[in-house]
Amino acid sequence: MVPPSREDTGIAGRTALVTGAARGIGAAVVQGLVREGATVAAVDIDAEGLAEFAARTGERVHPFPADVGDSTAVARVVEAVERDLGPIDIGVSVAGVLLPGSVCETTDEDWAKTFAVNTTGVFALLREIARRMVPRQRGTLVTVASNAAGVPRMGMGAYAASKAAATMLTRCLGLEVAGHGIRCNVVSPGSTDTPMQRLLWTDENDADRVIAGSPEQFRVGIPLGRIADPADIADAVLFLASPRARHITMQELFVDGGATLRA
Repeated sequence: MVPPSREDTGIAGRTALVTGAARGIGAAVVQGLVREGATVAAVDIDAEGLAEFAARTGERVHPFPADVGDSTAVARVVEAVERDLGPIDIGVSVAGVLLPGSVCETTDEDWAKTFAVNTTGVFALLREIARRMVPRQRGTLVTVASNAAGVPRMGMGAYAASKAAATMLTRCLGLEVAGHGIRCNVVSPGSTDTPMQRLLWTDENDADRVIAGSPEQFRVGIPLGRIADPADIADAVLFLASPRARHITMQELFVDGGATLRA
């Protein structure tokens, strides 16, 4: 169970939908929303892992298994959430995949899969929720992208391109719906201690190498000297989703310990 928050952030009583919710950053976002008093529709392709996570987290978490790469499935889930839990006040797109490889080595299949989840999945979710928020004249949407969207990375061409597309999509939507009282923002993490990050590691020293940087790959290290916890990213998401950020929209917040040097 997630203990209640000690501070009222304006999230209590709201209905939220979070994709990629079974683990990593998505799970941390769900836990943060529940802690603040929200009811959360947790979406993930891993039905079993999602059910286990929901059972551990508490009764305000409702699992909705779905593949965000399938636009039809996304539409069905959004409809089901609004029918079963009520109007969605907060939508957070976290689901993502990383298939490393140089551009020359990337297959059509890997490119298509990367964009299906990281870009088309974001598009489908934002579109379906925004269509419902517009008549209500309220709501907030947050996309979790990546600092790789703004800084070239070796071996991450498809991933970086997909996240860059999702970032600009979110900002364009924010411009279109601002007049309806709807805010759209992006949180761009750097290296974060998640299962996705650990898939890239080969031994116990890899975390130190990420922090130090890699001159041969033209990659700056992390000035703050630590890899982020998922909760660090979730805190940024919760701020942007809350009324405390009521005058913030179309922005991209880097949460990477300074790794991009704000390039």
